[in-house]
Amino acid sequence: MAPFQPAKKCVDVSVGESVRILRELQELSQIQLAGLTGIAQATIASIENDEEELDVARAKVLARALRCHPAVLVFPGWDIAAESAA
Repeated sequence: MAPFQPAKKCVDVSVGESVRILRELQELSQIQLAGLTGIAQATIASIENDEEELDVARAKVLARALRCHPAVLVFPGWDIAAESAA
């Protein structure tokens, strides 16, 4: 068996795009996500369109609803290998 080789990063995504991608992968509408989180649908739309920053409190609430770690939402392009080498 060949040794593990991490996948190459092909695209950069913004915080808003990471929220949208995870929401769509779980087949949730913005309205459904708003119902799960208590965050207004308009606010979710603003976050997804990168018009509004995602703060830590909202990241935690969204992450719980989207079943992921908050860091996945807040740091979508973070490269742990590059950080380790620094």
